[in-house]
Amino acid sequence: MRKILAIGRVNTVRFLREKSNIFFVFVFPMMIVLLTGIAFGSGFDAKVGVHVAGDEGPLATQFVTALDDLADISVIRYDDPDRMLDAVQRGYTDGGVTLPEGYDEALVSGGTAQVEFVSRPDQGALLVRELVLEVVTDQARPVTAGRFVEGTGAGSLDEASAFAAAVPETVTVKSRSAGDSLFEEFVDLGQFDLGASQQLVLFMFLISLAGSAELIQTRKLGVARRMLSTPTSSRTILLGETAGRYGVALTQGLYIMIGTLLIFQVDWGDPIGAIAIVLVFGLVGTGAAMLMGSLFSNDQQAGGLGVLIGLGLAAIGGAMAPIEIFPETMQTIAKFTPHYWAIDGFAELVRRDGTMVDILPNLGVLAGFAAVLLTVASWRLQKVLTR
Repeated sequence: MRKILAIGRVNTVRFLREKSNIFFVFVFPMMIVLLTGIAFGSGFDAKVGVHVAGDEGPLATQFVTALDDLADISVIRYDDPDRMLDAVQRGYTDGGVTLPEGYDEALVSGGTAQVEFVSRPDQGALLVRELVLEVVTDQARPVTAGRFVEGTGAGSLDEASAFAAAVPETVTVKSRSAGDSLFEEFVDLGQFDLGASQQLVLFMFLISLAGSAELIQTRKLGVARRMLSTPTSSRTILLGETAGRYGVALTQGLYIMIGTLLIFQVDWGDPIGAIAIVLVFGLVGTGAAMLMGSLFSNDQQAGGLGVLIGLGLAAIGGAMAPIEIFPETMQTIAKFTPHYWAIDGFAELVRRDGTMVDILPNLGVLAGFAAVLLTVASWRLQKVLTR
């Protein structure tokens, strides 16, 4: 055990003594948390341009009113669609909506009304698009039901539509009406709370993969062979290297957690649950780092690919934008990444006041990722060290 801890300590200290690593481990994460909090942590308040082509009927007016009534949306009217497009391109508005000519007639007669939405390719635009889509769906539902009832001769379109619109108020369902914020559970978050958990997951995994270069150097410089020439088994070396990678991951994770708590007063929810996520996710990063360190013989290759893999999985797993704004297909794909389960665990603790018991499924999935990665990496590294 002493040898394992000694090897682990040496590897951790060697990684942290690299001057470039000091910046990327200790300075850069805090800068990103700060910038993310300044840019997106002050709440979501968007401006949306609206242009109604042709004469504005009651349904078009109802649509604009419903959009303007959203807690997070301010509507700006435009008579000229080109002016609205220019406002979107210049950043004066977060998006623009155009209702086509004959909007009311199309809905009432059973035709198709194509609502156009334009925006810039940024995170705010994705949020606006989801809110606009919600208003469209909410308005189309009672009109569609009214047309069906009118077609059967059971009542008039106006009466049936009014009745259908009132149904959600009389039944108990878990749903969200168009007047509520899409991100209602984000309202009570502190300015840096959301970004802190996302960046913790991103940097823990990214720095872990960067640590694989140290493992490759250990092999290239013959350090592993010299250790094997002493009364030290390959199993001890494997456990020591694992401890070294784990030490790097935990250093990064605990530093971000404690640092953001002290500097930005970030709320991490139940401390036992938050620490448990860091401990288990650290094992995931450790397994990934060891696997990369055993597969590559060049630390530059491992470093470059590590950044690509780390950022790619972070983007898919919700570490760069809230997973709630992803399309349903992407949300399903995200579940195949460990990042998703770690971030969802933090969301349960921070946004929903969950406890350790509530995140047990997340910890179980992360433990499964870690077990697979560590098993494959140990098998591969054993072959590399002893050949």
